[in-house]
Amino acid sequence: MVWLGTQEPDETARESAAKSRAPVGRIGKDTRNSVPNFAFLRPRGPSSDPLHFFIARRWELMAPGIVCNMVAMGVLSRSAPQPLSLSLAFAAILLCLGAPWLATLEGRLHHASWKRYPLMLLAVALPMVLFGVAASQWTHDVAALDGRVTVKGYGLLALLATVLLERRLTSIVAATVGLWAGASIHSASLATLGLLAVGTGIGLVVAMRQARLARAESTRLAAQEREQHRAEELLREYEETGQGWFWETDRRGLIAYVSPRIADLVGSKQAELYGRPFLSLFRLRAEDHDSERTLAFHLSTRSSFHDIAVRAATDEKDERWWSINGRPVLDQFHNFLGFRGSGIDLTETRKSQQHVTQLARFDSLTKLANRFQMSEWLEKVINSPRIENRACAVFLLDLDRFKQVNDTMGHPAGDALLKQVAERLRATVANMGRVGRLGGDEFQVILPGYHQHEGLGHLARRVIENLSQPYTIDGTRVTIGASVGIAMCPEDGTTVEALIRNADLALYAAKGGGRGRHHFYDDDLHSDARERQQLEQDLRDAIDAGALELHYQPQIHTTTERITGFEALLRWKHPKHGYLSPAKFVPVAEETGLVSEIGAWALRKACRDLAAWPHDVRVAVNVSPLQFANPELPAVVKQAIAESGIAPARLELEITESVFLGEDKSTEAMFGALKGIGVRLALDDFGTGYSSLGYLKKAPFDKIKIDQSFVRGATIEGSRNGAIISSIVGLAEALGMETTAEGVETLDELDLVRLLGCSHVQGFIYEKSLTAVEVMARLDRGLVALATGPRSARAPRRTMLRKVVLEHGGHIYHGTIRNISSTGAMVEGLWNVPVETQFGLHLADDNVVLATARWCREDRMGVEFLRPLELDGSGSVVFASARAETLSGGDEEGLLRRAG
Repeated sequence: MVWLGTQEPDETARESAAKSRAPVGRIGKDTRNSVPNFAFLRPRGPSSDPLHFFIARRWELMAPGIVCNMVAMGVLSRSAPQPLSLSLAFAAILLCLGAPWLATLEGRLHHASWKRYPLMLLAVALPMVLFGVAASQWTHDVAALDGRVTVKGYGLLALLATVLLERRLTSIVAATVGLWAGASIHSASLATLGLLAVGTGIGLVVAMRQARLARAESTRLAAQEREQHRAEELLREYEETGQGWFWETDRRGLIAYVSPRIADLVGSKQAELYGRPFLSLFRLRAEDHDSERTLAFHLSTRSSFHDIAVRAATDEKDERWWSINGRPVLDQFHNFLGFRGSGIDLTETRKSQQHVTQLARFDSLTKLANRFQMSEWLEKVINSPRIENRACAVFLLDLDRFKQVNDTMGHPAGDALLKQVAERLRATVANMGRVGRLGGDEFQVILPGYHQHEGLGHLARRVIENLSQPYTIDGTRVTIGASVGIAMCPEDGTTVEALIRNADLALYAAKGGGRGRHHFYDDDLHSDARERQQLEQDLRDAIDAGALELHYQPQIHTTTERITGFEALLRWKHPKHGYLSPAKFVPVAEETGLVSEIGAWALRKACRDLAAWPHDVRVAVNVSPLQFANPELPAVVKQAIAESGIAPARLELEITESVFLGEDKSTEAMFGALKGIGVRLALDDFGTGYSSLGYLKKAPFDKIKIDQSFVRGATIEGSRNGAIISSIVGLAEALGMETTAEGVETLDELDLVRLLGCSHVQGFIYEKSLTAVEVMARLDRGLVALATGPRSARAPRRTMLRKVVLEHGGHIYHGTIRNISSTGAMVEGLWNVPVETQFGLHLADDNVVLATARWCREDRMGVEFLRPLELDGSGSVVFASARAETLSGGDEEGLLRRAG
């Protein structure tokens, strides 16, 4: 619309707001103009805003009102108006009939323009003045026309003006004042003029007040229009961007409105969707019609719903999902009219959720089930409603030598290897069960149902065989192995925790048995694990309480027979079991990482004790491979030397050959750092581990220690141990190193190692291990040492490692035979056994012999058999025998029971 005045920015919005508030019929007609009118030629259009404009379009209806009033006055007075009255009334009628044109003209003006007032006076006030003058003149000219009739006509006409002018107070006042001003033309008394003046004043006040109200209302409507316009734009943009959409249904559930984008997605035109069932937009499952939380349920119960996920009925290749919200629409009488709501696209959100689920339940590298999902699946099997469905078997697999691949080829190669392992494992198990990766190089297999041990063992062997076949990683051939632990439900546990724990114990046993094998769980594994766990806790308590001890065994120079040093030996007196063999608790310390703490303590303790000894006496301290691999070892050694104030050359570190298994630059650097401190280095247990002459040419050792396994039996006729000792001594002399023979216990062995050229001897032939206090007392007697012990007149002994059971006083003890002859044996594993203690020694299942303890040193004892054992043709002891002996407690009445 074009405006003739100065247009404010909110003018169009203001008129639009006024129009939007008008109740519009279904086909767009203005229902407020449904009152019949008698103007046949008038501009069509809605009525102007009564708040801002003075002239109402239907003011033209005042013309028939005037006509009716004139006719009524004529009928009642039985007279006709004079020409002047008739002319004035006709002019008033014409002005009223021109109201639509004048309203249109006013509408083209700014609502604050002064030109509206003359138009209002012309269209509203002047016709009323003319009618008032005409009626007053008619009453004055015709005596038959009663003035009371005329006043009633004025009153009716004033009421009609109030109705037609629609809350236009200024126009209503002008019409009223104009009407009575015309009526007062023949009685223009001072009182009448005063009343008219008062009415005019009231009109001016009302006009000013109307102007203020119009401005305030204009501001409010403009703000409301802006908000409405903004909301409409936002909703339109929201629909157009595809982030959301809107819908509406009728009371039958048929679509009354849906956003155009949804019509495009379902492959239809928007108009074609109208009248179709709302549920046809979705692909609902059959069970969705019965659930209380589905779209169909809420539509049928006419209840509000929020965030219901439904799959869209589109022809797209990928699934599309929507989230639907809706509420019922009610009229003023609470009659149900339909539903109205909105929807948003959930496709990307569901993809993200599926990705998160994939990460939470599957291993990202191998795509196998992860620990959480495997545990969940195992829980579901074990808790099955039917007891017969609860049986299952669990495999725990650990890859052998996988760390070597990671260390030598890098982690990307390790990842590629894990992928190939997963593929082979999945193919091997196939449909028999579910495969998962628990992390690192550990995998799990769950086999539901009952299984025989033979079948499980066969599958485990197939798994190990298939996983042990060579792999190709980046063109390099790689070979690894696998170990398998097996637990079964319900035999080995009825909970997830118990099954996994027991399978892990079985895996630990398989790896401890040499790797590359499988092992079924049995109760002994659990008791061993509990014993080891208790031992670990006791060891930690012993470290905290300072209960560990260092004992020292002298090292004697073979030529001078003088003490040149002591080897520090770790001892632990358990509060319940007494002194424990280091072979029992040192592996626990290494596995739990306690060995570094113990090793550092041993270094400090040995150096402090050494500080009180003569300056020509050394101390040797064992260093474990884990300690040697620790870059902090040189700093620990320096600190121990500095705190004790000893010369570095008096400290000797004994290192085993196993440190060369992972030989690299760090190994050479560690040797260099230790030699830089000035300490001596000794190669311990030479010949029993990774024996290679290659490392001797570059490792800066000062001494080689010959293991006692070569010393034992070296004096026996036909033994090759003497030749081995001679070779080691010759090699050491050529490299400028000393040699120490360990475990010398007889005079014959001492003579032999002295003859073969060993520079030092260590063993019970000279001295057992001593406490720090005993060492001080021994050194007070001087450094000269005397050999005391048997001359080896006993029968020839055979070296072995054989597990045996010893029975005494109704108690069972486990030991190991280290060597045996026909008349006696050396048994290891029992501490502090009193001399003359008698045992029933179970050599075999059907052979129990009576033995008497003749000596005991630490965890070793020598026993003498009551009767000599039988020998075979080669001179070896025969263990299997049908003979049983009696335990002679003086009367030989107690019969020694057979092992069964």
